[in-house]
Amino acid sequence: MQPLFLDGIAGRLFALYRPPVENVAHRGDVLFVPPFAEEMNRARRMATVTAERLARAGYGSLVFDLYGTGDSAGEFAEARLDIWRDDVRRALAWLAARGAPALGVIGLRLGALLALDAAATGPLPTQVVLWQPVQDGQQILTQFLRLRLAAAIGAGGSTRETPQTLRAQLAEGQTLEIAGYEISPGLAADLDAFRLAPLGPACKAPIHWLELVAEEGRPIPPGGVRTIEAWREAGVTNLDARTVQGDQFWVLLEISVAPKLVDATVEIFAGAPT
Repeated sequence: MQPLFLDGIAGRLFALYRPPVENVAHRGDVLFVPPFAEEMNRARRMATVTAERLARAGYGSLVFDLYGTGDSAGEFAEARLDIWRDDVRRALAWLAARGAPALGVIGLRLGALLALDAAATGPLPTQVVLWQPVQDGQQILTQFLRLRLAAAIGAGGSTRETPQTLRAQLAEGQTLEIAGYEISPGLAADLDAFRLAPLGPACKAPIHWLELVAEEGRPIPPGGVRTIEAWREAGVTNLDARTVQGDQFWVLLEISVAPKLVDATVEIFAGAPT
Protein backbone atom coordinates (compact mmCIF):
# COMPACT_ATOMS: atom_id res chain seq x y z
CA MET A 1 0.00 0.00 0.00
CA GLN A 2 1.08 3.56 -0.67
CA PRO A 3 0.16 6.17 1.95
CA LEU A 4 -0.03 9.70 0.57
CA PHE A 5 -1.55 13.14 1.00
CA LEU A 6 -3.71 14.88 -1.58
CA ASP A 7 -3.97 18.66 -1.77
CA GLY A 8 -7.50 19.65 -0.79
CA ILE A 9 -9.17 23.02 -1.05
CA ALA A 10 -9.19 23.37 2.76
CA GLY A 11 -6.25 21.17 3.75
CA ARG A 12 -4.33 17.99 3.03
CA LEU A 13 -6.26 14.75 2.65
CA PHE A 14 -4.80 11.47 3.86
CA ALA A 15 -5.21 8.55 1.45
CA LEU A 16 -4.07 4.98 0.87
CA TYR A 17 -3.53 3.65 -2.63
CA ARG A 18 -3.48 -0.11 -3.06
CA PRO A 19 -2.14 -1.21 -6.48
CA PRO A 20 -3.13 -4.40 -8.27
CA VAL A 21 -1.26 -7.48 -7.13
CA GLU A 22 1.95 -8.39 -8.94
CA ASN A 23 1.73 -10.26 -12.22
CA VAL A 24 -1.87 -9.15 -12.80
CA ALA A 25 -2.61 -6.71 -15.62
CA HIS A 26 -3.64 -3.27 -14.39
CA ARG A 27 -7.25 -2.94 -15.61
CA GLY A 28 -8.14 0.28 -13.82
CA ASP A 29 -8.41 2.21 -10.58
CA VAL A 30 -11.33 2.65 -8.16
CA LEU A 31 -12.06 5.44 -5.67
CA PHE A 32 -13.88 4.60 -2.43
CA VAL A 33 -15.95 7.56 -1.18
CA PRO A 34 -16.53 7.32 2.57
CA PRO A 35 -19.83 7.63 4.44
CA PHE A 36 -20.65 10.09 7.22
CA ALA A 37 -18.76 10.42 10.52
CA GLU A 38 -18.51 7.23 12.60
CA GLU A 39 -19.95 5.13 9.77
CA MET A 40 -16.59 5.30 8.01
CA ASN A 41 -14.70 3.94 11.02
CA ARG A 42 -17.03 0.95 11.08
CA ALA A 43 -16.76 0.54 7.31
CA ARG A 44 -12.95 0.61 7.05
CA ARG A 45 -12.63 -3.16 7.21
CA MET A 46 -15.20 -3.49 4.43
CA ALA A 47 -13.29 -0.97 2.31
CA THR A 48 -10.03 -2.87 2.91
CA VAL A 49 -11.49 -6.28 2.04
CA THR A 50 -13.03 -4.85 -1.14
CA ALA A 51 -9.73 -3.21 -2.10
CA GLU A 52 -7.87 -6.48 -1.60
CA ARG A 53 -10.32 -8.34 -3.82
CA LEU A 54 -10.18 -5.62 -6.47
CA ALA A 55 -6.37 -5.80 -6.42
CA ARG A 56 -6.54 -9.48 -7.32
CA ALA A 57 -8.89 -8.60 -10.18
CA GLY A 58 -6.41 -6.05 -11.58
CA TYR A 59 -7.80 -2.86 -10.03
CA GLY A 60 -5.96 -0.40 -7.86
CA SER A 61 -7.98 1.48 -5.27
CA LEU A 62 -7.79 4.74 -3.36
CA VAL A 63 -9.38 5.07 0.09
CA PHE A 64 -9.18 8.54 1.62
CA ASP A 65 -10.42 10.62 4.55
CA LEU A 66 -12.61 13.63 3.87
CA TYR A 67 -11.50 16.98 5.27
CA GLY A 68 -12.00 17.12 9.03
CA THR A 69 -12.13 13.33 9.40
CA GLY A 70 -9.66 10.54 10.06
CA ASP A 71 -6.05 11.53 9.39
CA SER A 72 -6.89 14.39 7.02
CA ALA A 73 -6.40 18.01 8.00
CA GLY A 74 -9.01 20.07 9.82
CA GLU A 75 -11.61 19.47 12.49
CA PHE A 76 -15.03 17.98 11.92
CA ALA A 77 -16.63 21.24 13.09
CA GLU A 78 -14.93 22.98 10.14
CA ALA A 79 -16.29 20.57 7.54
CA ARG A 80 -18.73 21.76 4.89
CA LEU A 81 -20.41 19.88 2.10
CA ASP A 82 -18.77 21.99 -0.62
CA ILE A 83 -15.36 21.08 0.82
CA TRP A 84 -16.22 17.38 0.80
CA ARG A 85 -17.56 17.59 -2.73
CA ASP A 86 -14.29 19.16 -3.84
CA ASP A 87 -12.32 16.53 -1.89
CA VAL A 88 -13.98 13.75 -3.90
CA ARG A 89 -13.36 15.51 -7.21
CA ARG A 90 -9.68 15.97 -6.38
CA ALA A 91 -9.30 12.32 -5.36
CA LEU A 92 -10.99 11.22 -8.58
CA ALA A 93 -8.77 13.58 -10.60
CA TRP A 94 -5.64 12.17 -8.88
CA LEU A 95 -6.61 8.68 -10.01
CA ALA A 96 -7.52 9.87 -13.51
CA ALA A 97 -4.08 11.49 -13.86
CA ARG A 98 -2.45 8.09 -13.33
CA GLY A 99 -3.77 7.06 -16.73
CA ALA A 100 -5.23 3.69 -15.79
CA PRO A 101 -7.34 2.00 -18.51
CA ALA A 102 -10.58 2.47 -16.53
CA LEU A 103 -11.79 4.61 -13.64
CA GLY A 104 -14.46 3.56 -11.17
CA VAL A 105 -15.99 4.90 -7.97
CA ILE A 106 -17.74 3.27 -5.01
CA GLY A 107 -19.79 5.37 -2.58
CA LEU A 108 -21.36 4.22 0.69
CA ARG A 109 -24.49 5.91 2.10
CA LEU A 110 -23.79 9.68 2.04
CA GLY A 111 -20.66 8.79 0.08
CA ALA A 112 -22.95 7.50 -2.68
CA LEU A 113 -24.37 11.02 -3.11
CA LEU A 114 -20.87 12.49 -3.13
CA ALA A 115 -19.75 9.86 -5.66
CA LEU A 116 -22.64 10.62 -8.03
CA ASP A 117 -22.05 14.34 -7.69
CA ALA A 118 -18.37 13.94 -8.57
CA ALA A 119 -19.16 11.60 -11.47
CA ALA A 120 -21.41 14.26 -12.98
CA THR A 121 -18.91 17.11 -12.66
CA GLY A 122 -15.40 15.62 -12.76
CA PRO A 123 -13.46 12.99 -14.71
CA LEU A 124 -16.05 10.58 -16.13
CA PRO A 125 -15.87 7.17 -14.42
CA THR A 126 -16.55 4.01 -16.38
CA GLN A 127 -18.57 2.56 -13.47
CA VAL A 128 -20.32 4.11 -10.44
CA VAL A 129 -21.26 1.69 -7.66
CA LEU A 130 -23.65 2.92 -4.96
CA TRP A 131 -23.70 1.00 -1.69
CA GLN A 132 -26.94 1.62 0.20
CA PRO A 133 -27.43 5.19 -1.06
CA VAL A 134 -29.47 7.44 1.23
CA GLN A 135 -32.24 9.58 -0.25
CA ASP A 136 -30.84 12.79 1.18
CA GLY A 137 -28.46 14.26 3.72
CA GLN A 138 -31.42 15.17 5.93
CA GLN A 139 -31.95 11.46 6.60
CA ILE A 140 -28.31 11.08 7.66
CA LEU A 141 -28.47 14.12 9.94
CA THR A 142 -31.68 12.97 11.62
CA GLN A 143 -30.21 9.55 12.30
CA PHE A 144 -27.10 11.19 13.74
CA LEU A 145 -29.10 13.49 16.01
CA ARG A 146 -30.89 10.46 17.40
CA LEU A 147 -27.55 9.10 18.59
CA ARG A 148 -27.41 11.93 21.12
CA LEU A 149 -30.84 11.04 22.44
CA ALA A 150 -29.99 7.34 22.61
CA ALA A 151 -26.75 8.10 24.49
CA ALA A 152 -28.63 10.09 27.13
CA ILE A 153 -31.18 7.32 27.65
CA GLY A 154 -28.52 4.61 27.56
CA ALA A 155 -26.65 6.36 30.37
CA GLY A 156 -29.68 5.79 32.59
CA GLY A 157 -31.06 9.28 32.29
CA SER A 158 -33.80 10.92 30.34
CA THR A 159 -33.86 13.76 27.88
CA ARG A 160 -36.33 16.36 26.76
CA GLU A 161 -34.39 16.77 23.57
CA THR A 162 -35.83 15.57 20.28
CA PRO A 163 -34.48 15.73 16.74
CA GLN A 164 -36.68 18.81 16.30
CA THR A 165 -35.26 20.64 19.34
CA LEU A 166 -31.72 19.77 18.29
CA ARG A 167 -32.42 21.12 14.81
CA ALA A 168 -33.75 24.30 16.41
CA GLN A 169 -30.46 24.70 18.28
CA LEU A 170 -28.55 24.29 15.04
CA ALA A 171 -30.82 26.84 13.35
CA GLU A 172 -30.00 29.26 16.16
CA GLY A 173 -26.29 28.92 15.37
CA GLN A 174 -25.26 26.40 18.01
CA THR A 175 -22.70 23.68 17.31
CA LEU A 176 -23.73 20.30 18.74
CA GLU A 177 -21.43 17.60 20.07
CA ILE A 178 -22.69 14.14 19.15
CA ALA A 179 -20.79 10.90 19.65
CA GLY A 180 -17.50 12.77 19.66
CA TYR A 181 -18.27 14.82 16.54
CA GLU A 182 -19.08 18.52 16.49
CA ILE A 183 -21.87 19.25 14.01
CA SER A 184 -21.86 22.87 12.91
CA PRO A 185 -24.96 24.78 11.80
CA GLY A 186 -23.37 25.21 8.39
CA LEU A 187 -22.80 21.49 7.82
CA ALA A 188 -26.29 20.69 9.12
CA ALA A 189 -27.85 23.11 6.62
CA ASP A 190 -25.70 21.66 3.83
CA LEU A 191 -26.81 18.11 4.59
CA ASP A 192 -30.47 19.06 4.77
CA ALA A 193 -30.26 20.45 1.23
CA PHE A 194 -28.31 17.54 -0.33
CA ARG A 195 -30.57 15.27 -2.40
CA LEU A 196 -29.97 12.00 -4.27
CA ALA A 197 -32.81 12.38 -6.80
CA PRO A 198 -31.27 15.02 -9.12
CA LEU A 199 -27.84 13.37 -9.20
CA GLY A 200 -28.71 10.23 -11.18
CA PRO A 201 -29.86 11.94 -14.41
CA ALA A 202 -26.74 14.14 -14.33
CA CYS A 203 -24.42 11.11 -14.28
CA LYS A 204 -23.55 9.71 -17.71
CA ALA A 205 -21.62 6.69 -16.44
CA PRO A 206 -23.24 3.30 -15.75
CA ILE A 207 -24.77 3.29 -12.26
CA HIS A 208 -25.00 0.17 -10.09
CA TRP A 209 -27.31 0.53 -7.08
CA LEU A 210 -26.62 -2.23 -4.53
CA GLU A 211 -29.01 -2.31 -1.57
CA LEU A 212 -28.21 -4.55 1.40
CA VAL A 213 -31.12 -6.57 2.79
CA ALA A 214 -31.33 -8.96 5.72
CA GLU A 215 -32.77 -11.83 3.69
CA GLU A 216 -32.33 -12.96 0.10
CA GLY A 217 -35.15 -11.85 -2.18
CA ARG A 218 -36.26 -8.82 -0.24
CA PRO A 219 -36.96 -5.82 -2.50
CA ILE A 220 -35.39 -2.40 -2.47
CA PRO A 221 -37.36 -0.22 0.01
CA PRO A 222 -40.10 2.04 -1.39
CA GLY A 223 -38.07 5.25 -1.14
CA GLY A 224 -35.33 3.77 -3.28
CA VAL A 225 -37.82 2.35 -5.76
CA ARG A 226 -39.38 5.80 -6.23
CA THR A 227 -35.98 7.34 -6.96
CA ILE A 228 -35.04 4.56 -9.37
CA GLU A 229 -38.33 4.90 -11.24
CA ALA A 230 -37.92 8.67 -11.41
CA TRP A 231 -34.41 8.25 -12.84
CA ARG A 232 -35.65 5.87 -15.50
CA GLU A 233 -38.49 8.23 -16.40
CA ALA A 234 -35.87 10.98 -16.71
CA GLY A 235 -34.00 8.90 -19.29
CA VAL A 236 -31.42 7.09 -17.14
CA THR A 237 -30.91 3.83 -19.05
CA ASN A 238 -27.50 2.78 -17.73
CA LEU A 239 -28.87 1.76 -14.30
CA ASP A 240 -28.59 -1.62 -12.60
CA ALA A 241 -30.48 -1.75 -9.27
CA ARG A 242 -30.67 -4.85 -7.09
CA THR A 243 -30.54 -6.15 -3.54
CA VAL A 244 -27.71 -8.10 -1.91
CA GLN A 245 -28.00 -10.06 1.31
CA GLY A 246 -25.77 -8.87 4.13
CA ASP A 247 -25.39 -7.07 7.46
CA GLN A 248 -25.43 -3.29 7.73
CA PHE A 249 -21.75 -3.17 8.63
CA TRP A 250 -21.59 0.64 8.95
CA VAL A 251 -23.77 0.60 12.09
CA LEU A 252 -22.59 -2.55 13.86
CA LEU A 253 -20.46 -2.08 16.98
CA GLU A 254 -18.51 -5.23 16.12
CA ILE A 255 -16.49 -4.73 12.94
CA SER A 256 -18.14 -6.70 10.16
CA VAL A 257 -18.16 -7.15 6.40
CA ALA A 258 -20.81 -8.10 3.85
CA PRO A 259 -19.16 -10.79 1.69
CA LYS A 260 -21.91 -10.90 -0.94
CA LEU A 261 -21.67 -7.14 -1.40
CA VAL A 262 -17.92 -7.50 -1.95
CA ASP A 263 -18.57 -10.29 -4.47
CA ALA A 264 -21.19 -8.25 -6.36
CA THR A 265 -18.92 -5.19 -6.48
CA VAL A 266 -15.86 -7.07 -7.74
CA GLU A 267 -18.00 -8.80 -10.37
CA ILE A 268 -19.15 -5.41 -11.65
CA PHE A 269 -15.60 -4.22 -12.21
CA ALA A 270 -14.22 -7.57 -13.35
CA GLY A 271 -16.94 -7.78 -16.01
CA ALA A 272 -16.57 -4.18 -17.16
CA PRO A 273 -14.89 -3.40 -20.48
CA THR A 274 -11.59 -1.48 -20.29
